[in-house]
Amino acid sequence: MDIIGLRRYFKKDSPRWVILLIDMAIVLFCYYFSNFVINSFKGRFAVELMVKKSILIASVYYLSFLYFRTYRGIVRQTGFRDAWGIFKAVFVAWLVLMVVSTITRTAYDREAEISAFLRPSYAVLFTHAFFTTVCLVAARVSYRTVYESFFFGGREIENVLIFGAGNMGMTTLNLLRNDTRKKVKVVAFADDNHNRIGKLINGYKIIDMNRLNEHFVRELKVDTIIIALDDNNKDRLSKISSQIEPLPVKLKIMPTSAKLMSGKVATRQLRTLKIDDLLGREAIKLENPVIHEMMRDKVILVTGGAGSIGSELVRQISFTDFDKLIVIDQAESALYDIQQELKGNSHKDTLFMVGNVRDRQFMDSVFEHYRPHIVFHAAAYKHVPLMEQNPYESILTNVWGSKNLADMADKYGVEKFVMVSTDKAVNPTNVMGATKRTAEIYVSALNSRSRTNFIVTRFGNVLGSNGSVIPLFERQLKRGGPLTVTHEDITRYFMTIPEACQLVQEAAVMGQGGEIYVFDMGQPVKIMDLAIRMIRLKGYRYPQDIGIEVTGLRPGEKIFEELLADDESTTRTHHEKIMIARVRTEDLQLNSERIGHLCGQVTDQSADHSPMLLVDLLKAIVPEYISQNSIYETLDKQAVG
Repeated sequence: MDIIGLRRYFKKDSPRWVILLIDMAIVLFCYYFSNFVINSFKGRFAVELMVKKSILIASVYYLSFLYFRTYRGIVRQTGFRDAWGIFKAVFVAWLVLMVVSTITRTAYDREAEISAFLRPSYAVLFTHAFFTTVCLVAARVSYRTVYESFFFGGREIENVLIFGAGNMGMTTLNLLRNDTRKKVKVVAFADDNHNRIGKLINGYKIIDMNRLNEHFVRELKVDTIIIALDDNNKDRLSKISSQIEPLPVKLKIMPTSAKLMSGKVATRQLRTLKIDDLLGREAIKLENPVIHEMMRDKVILVTGGAGSIGSELVRQISFTDFDKLIVIDQAESALYDIQQELKGNSHKDTLFMVGNVRDRQFMDSVFEHYRPHIVFHAAAYKHVPLMEQNPYESILTNVWGSKNLADMADKYGVEKFVMVSTDKAVNPTNVMGATKRTAEIYVSALNSRSRTNFIVTRFGNVLGSNGSVIPLFERQLKRGGPLTVTHEDITRYFMTIPEACQLVQEAAVMGQGGEIYVFDMGQPVKIMDLAIRMIRLKGYRYPQDIGIEVTGLRPGEKIFEELLADDESTTRTHHEKIMIARVRTEDLQLNSERIGHLCGQVTDQSADHSPMLLVDLLKAIVPEYISQNSIYETLDKQAVG
């Protein structure tokens, strides 16, 4: 048999009867050896008598092994439970033999023939039990060691430190031990719970997280640190990861037991720590059953349904009992992707339409034919530098497109119209933010004279959305760096895509018309710190392996974003994380008329579409719009002059 055939043979689990046969051979060997050790001191060694008594020994141990099923375990995956099972089987066999020997000694004389079989020496029984336990465990451990050396001897060992000495830590340890795909050696446990520090877990000493420094991990040759915590406390996770990230190790995280039990992740699915694990705050959860009731038997329209926010919104809505769901986007390929993803919901009436919100005639036909009850307007241009260079396109989509949708909602008696806005609409410094604020003003003005409830949702940057900073950093890391940051002090508010979509739906439930809903998103995140974290989470050192290049602020870009304007305040809602922004209302009607003029300017093909003129019209509608690092700053200077 060649080496490959030998490997295949040993990879197969041995038949259970073979394991039992080997165990019985060990029992007999240990009995003979114990007799030799004990009786040699006494100066006598009766071989024939020993063989007769071995029949009783073997029979009792055989029955005990059958009862405790010690032979059923997979030998190459021997662990503590197997060793404990062996100990119980040997102990019970020893106890039975001790009882039999005691009864025999009481009932029969030493010369009686039955004593030759049923009266083994107490000393021999004890010695035999000890040797048998040691040999049975040692045989299994030896087999496992030889097996691992034979199959994994050529593989590089990965030294792992497990952070978390609770139940998830033990679960992780067992998974790593039983993973035959790679050679992993657990070298230590660490924890931030002071009640556990210094104690032992499965033979490993639990060390204080404050000892996790570069000298310590190099001394133990730690390659990977796995965070195994059975809670979703973002503050704790952020604190732990911030201490581990600077170390020259890979950082991974174990799914919580709730996710493992629910089947949402595979049992072996260790993953690298993601940035959204480290928001620095608890994820906002809005499990409102009223949302499902509101969607029941309704025709729902989602614009921008193939984008980052729109597609997740469509996914979440697809689980409700709507009557019809209409998804509109101008991006054909992205729309096809979400269509294929939701194909399994064949029992749901979902219609995917390629169209543009700027096409007033098209949108009118959609509203007239399907008569939607609820509209989620997520279609928009959002990239600040591009829109700074293309104000005409920005106004045409973000203002004219939003006006089209809002007018159709009013015309056809839509129940609720929810517009997705941005924190860049607050005290805007760029064209994109100004166009979104303009759209906010128009729908708020329309709400005062319409049967439709017009609602605005305003939130910060969405982690992982198309064009956001995280995918950019990912691409730059794949190219080997450097990562680019526009300013050392630039900060942003962040939220996850599911959080954003929950807010949009919650607003549809809560909104009575005219509100601008904002999230309490905690403290803003410094982009420089975010970049350093991403470098370290990928296992690189900053700045030795990958550096960061400060490129300078882009046209229209702010250093700090805001969720509220200077003259805005908030009102609390039933959810502590959701607030309603109080905005100026005295100029809504006047600005609504100016918006009509602006839209007429961009839709009239013979009109002047020069960027300066269009931006000047925007500034008249949004007086707090002060350009930064942009050619349009001259308009602000002229106004001051």
